[in-house]
Amino acid sequence: MRAAISLTICALSALLAAARGSEKPATAAVAAVGVAAAGDLLRSGGHRYLDVRTAEEFRNGHVKDSLNVPYVFFTSQGREKNPQFIEQVVAHFDKQDNIVVGCKSGVRSELACFDLMAAGFENVNNMEGGYDAWVENDLAVKKPKAQDEL
Repeated sequence: MRAAISLTICALSALLAAARGSEKPATAAVAAVGVAAAGDLLRSGGHRYLDVRTAEEFRNGHVKDSLNVPYVFFTSQGREKNPQFIEQVVAHFDKQDNIVVGCKSGVRSELACFDLMAAGFENVNNMEGGYDAWVENDLAVKKPKAQDEL
């Protein structure tokens, strides 16, 4: 009798393990693109650039024709996630749009991509290396005009 119970438990455990293995992961991997590939995607006209850096970082220079929606704010208490991030992105992008997401180095943008995918955005790509890598590769940027010296 004990052997039959043990055998039944083993069989059920194996079935549960097999069923779990067939489940889709809760979070899919974020597609990453290098800056050269991101530049090609943006020039093709089929993708738009979402800059998730702070407004101040954006004002100091950004990828040409990009839209800025900060993912985090830097406060006196440290980093604070933008509570309206998804709503602000939805105001400018459709969930089927092809979006290249970038920040300073690629970390905030990867987190933003996870949130966008969880919200139903289907075609988001994290730009590896972020704006720093974009500038290092001499790709087109828009910088503020220098003010006249006094």
